[in-house]
Amino acid sequence: MCKGLATLPATCLKSAKDIKHKISFLLQKPEPQTTDQKQIKEKTAAAAAANRAPTSAEVEKWKESFNHVMSSTMGRTVFTNFLKSEFSEENMDFWVACEDYKRTAPSMLATRAKQVYQQYVEADAPNEVNLDAATREETRQNVENACPFCFEGAQKMIYTLMEKDSYRRFLNSKLIQDLRQTQTTGAREKKKKNCDWAESRQVLTGGA
Repeated sequence: MCKGLATLPATCLKSAKDIKHKISFLLQKPEPQTTDQKQIKEKTAAAAAANRAPTSAEVEKWKESFNHVMSSTMGRTVFTNFLKSEFSEENMDFWVACEDYKRTAPSMLATRAKQVYQQYVEADAPNEVNLDAATREETRQNVENACPFCFEGAQKMIYTLMEKDSYRRFLNSKLIQDLRQTQTTGAREKKKKNCDWAESRQVLTGGA
């Protein structure tokens, strides 16, 4: 140790070492994974969707097919609200968890697969989804050798269940009827405002 450092109090030297250690840690800290960034963007988009009303074009698309509902952030948000009213939101939660799982880093696949399985698939899971015995057993075996697609069969089954069952009721639900009513009223008010503006313009321009 040089003479200058030797004359410093021990507490100062310790603080300097602590600062050096923290700087080294920050420099070595890895950048967030692309997967994490994508998930953050998706959650941000979902939050934004929850704070706005769907457009008439979106609602009309949802009526065409269940795929349009599931491929839309707003569609999934509205459909999830409907599932909550039927106490079956675990189906959407599981489907979303499977989509997130596919983007999990390879080093975390085994851990995440076990979490998803214990949360949604195994018998008496906290948010158990409705799977037949064969699919449940197949999924259990897949989880033992986790890969990005070990929930593929179970996810497809729940997707089909939502499409054939919940989606049909969703289209005839009060939720959709209220959305359509709101949009119809909004369209009428907009049309009336446009007419009023046109009449006012004619008065101001002398009927030209």
